[in-house]
Amino acid sequence: EREGNSNIEEEYLRSFLERTGYSKRLIDRAIAELKRTAGKQNISLYDLNKEVYSLLRYGVKVREKLGGHHQTVWLVDWMHPENNHYAIAEEVTIRGNRTKRPDIVLYVNGIAVGVLELKRSIISVSEGIRQNIGNQKDDFIKPFFATGQIVMAGNDTEGLRYGTTETTEEYYLTWKEKGSE
Repeated sequence: EREGNSNIEEEYLRSFLERTGYSKRLIDRAIAELKRTAGKQNISLYDLNKEVYSLLRYGVKVREKLGGHHQTVWLVDWMHPENNHYAIAEEVTIRGNRTKRPDIVLYVNGIAVGVLELKRSIISVSEGIRQNIGNQKDDFIKPFFATGQIVMAGNDTEGLRYGTTETTEEYYLTWKEKGSE
């Protein structure tokens, strides 16, 4: 319920980047570039999500000072995953064109990378999928999904299904544990 919930929780991201040894100027510029990219609303959510993915996967190229060499600021420590800060938040209130409350949001270093809708066993997983799809529309909380890398829906009888932003219902896949049939 707190004010200012976001898909980029700057406090956690800044803390992670400080621990990795980047200068304040590089951190400020990398966060500004991530926010600028994630905040674009003039392109499709799919294209926006691809741009954010590129920053998450390949780092943010910024300069310490004008005319200086570009340096890569890594938003995620891919080489040492244990160095990242992981968080799971329940019922995160997101204010957009309409206020929505995804059941579970997965964060890595303060960046929302996953959204999970859970349903009771008597409600179909399809209902959770449709809810996720609806939440990605302009009428709801589309900007929140700019950083999302996985969107999931599940219940305790049908299991878990997953996709990415703008995945249509028929293309959500069934989650299977390694070794299961």
